Amino acid sequence: MQRKKASEFPQGLLNLFDSYVHGRMSRRAFLDRAQEFATAGVTAAALFEMLRPNYAWAVQVPPDDKRIASERATVPSPAGNGSISGYLVRPANAGRLPVVLVIHENRGLNPYIEDVARRLAIADFIAFAPDGLTSVGGYPGDDEKAAALFAQVDGAKMREDFLAAAQWLQARPDSTGKLGAVGFCFGGTVVNQLAVRMGTQLAAAVPFYGVQPGGAETARIKAPINAQYAELDTRITSGWPGFDAALTAAGVPHEGHIYKGTNHGFHNDTTPRYDEAAAKEAWQRTLDWFNKYLRA
Repeated sequence: MQRKKASEFPQGLLNLFDSYVHGRMSRRAFLDRAQEFATAGVTAAALFEMLRPNYAWAVQVPPDDKRIASERATVPSPAGNGSISGYLVRPANAGRLPVVLVIHENRGLNPYIEDVARRLAIADFIAFAPDGLTSVGGYPGDDEKAAALFAQVDGAKMREDFLAAAQWLQARPDSTGKLGAVGFCFGGTVVNQLAVRMGTQLAAAVPFYGVQPGGAETARIKAPINAQYAELDTRITSGWPGFDAALTAAGVPHEGHIYKGTNHGFHNDTTPRYDEAAAKEAWQRTLDWFNKYLRA
């Protein structure tokens, strides 16, 4: 199936799909509501298929790329679900390098997030993408099943799992000790939470369309923050001015970028919400931020 652009769909339909993705409505409810956008020859079910992820589109760095070496790793998480597994990628024949934790959306460690980890590896970072679904068997290869599993995991314990993964990654012998974190959607929220909890242990953070912490929590942040937002994602982007002010008050180096005309998920190149120009610009800012703060 050829990928369509967000501009080829009514914004109301994209907003409905966003509600479905974030668990605010069931698939059945989405299909019922999407009927109003169905046209001759295009059913609500067909619209759903057009909007859902196609992971074949996400492969920018093939898993067998000779520039990288990858493996599966399991990290102890005694305060969380006992352990968390994930995808560890490094440049081939690398020595000690800065490390970056990659945190997935609310579907677990899917092929898009694995590719993001590989993109970091070819940029000369060691990347680890943990799977928050480890305790329920891991990402099942199907997004709807993944959403159901995600709802079964204790959220507080999953956050402890990600913290354990961050600390393990930072302490690895092939790490310089400089730790960054990037996350998307749910993962962007987790990156902000890690910045609150880890203080100076976290050297740089790039949350993509993540929910912002409150003012009292933001006052605890030490990591330089480079936040990426979609203009049309008003539910989350509307929180940026307050976060900006709180980071300024806390003396935290930070930037915030709002990409005009984009939808939530614009970096995810597996759905029509992907915006190539914005995604490339945001990714370059991500790499620039990590190069600035993790290689110093």
